[in-house]
Amino acid sequence: VQLQASGGGLVQAGGSLRLSCVASGVSILFNTMEWYRQAPGKQRELVASITSDGTTTYRDSVKGRFTMSRDNAKRTVYLQMYSLEPEDTGVYLCYRRDRTSDLWGQGTQVTVSS
Repeated sequence: VQLQASGGGLVQAGGSLRLSCVASGVSILFNTMEWYRQAPGKQRELVASITSDGTTTYRDSVKGRFTMSRDNAKRTVYLQMYSLEPEDTGVYLCYRRDRTSDLWGQGTQVTVSS
């Protein structure tokens, strides 16, 4: 049972990345899924979430630049990131919200150079 995140990397400011988070051994069909990020020396913060019916929410600083989506058949959620800024740098983690068994994935590093 795990969430596997991938797609991070080093990009210049203004660039794009697409993160993926694949669930194995567990369904995400009825779960809200979330992306968090954590920068060095800072608290973990919620970046985006998507409910089981596809409703998305974003933190203000990424609205209009990030898009979260899901493919339940593939047990995968995505975070498409455009117009990246140095402030977006951090480890991005996916999270499966569940009443009885929340699940964190390992992170994928995103580094945006100025």
